Amino acid sequence: MGSKLVLASGSSSRAQMLHNASVDFEAIKPRVDEEAVLRALQLEGASPRDIADALAESKVRKVSAKMPGAVVLGCDQVLDFKGEILTKPKTVDDARSQLQKLRSERHMLLSAAVIYKDGEPLWRFIGTARLFMRSFSDEFLDAYLERNWDEIQHCVGAYMLEAEGVRLFEKVDGDYFTVLGMPLVEILSYLTLQGELPK
Repeated sequence: MGSKLVLASGSSSRAQMLHNASVDFEAIKPRVDEEAVLRALQLEGASPRDIADALAESKVRKVSAKMPGAVVLGCDQVLDFKGEILTKPKTVDDARSQLQKLRSERHMLLSAAVIYKDGEPLWRFIGTARLFMRSFSDEFLDAYLERNWDEIQHCVGAYMLEAEGVRLFEKVDGDYFTVLGMPLVEILSYLTLQGELPK
């Protein structure tokens, strides 16, 4: 019998991915000021990859300290556009400017996962996906934002590839789950190898 699995996240999409894979877990939303952590790391000159890893670790470390004996999983995703990190849009205008910036360009999504037990790190992984946005019209963009703002305001880059956002793209190189914000295949492989999930 494996240890109790805890997802250190308030993300409904990450929880849904684990549910869909028939994994038993408890979700606990960590109290972490992600914006403050991000700003501090940027001031230090940290790379987007290191920032994704550090954000995931800040969540899992906080929850693991309160859950002795549990295997705790923390995840975070960073959008890297030519070295600039784009975050979740705060307004429709913010979303519009982000998507206009990404239009006809390549960007990367870095999805970090960190696993802790008893306050100590056991495993970490960063999945990378490379995406190329097509040259969509301003008219399409405005209609897309009007239809989808309620959902995409919670997403880095202001799109959901698993929904209408897929129409913004010309090419996607990378694992689907990494694009969604959690490198699920690698996480499940690790948990299975460690005996936390049935072989």
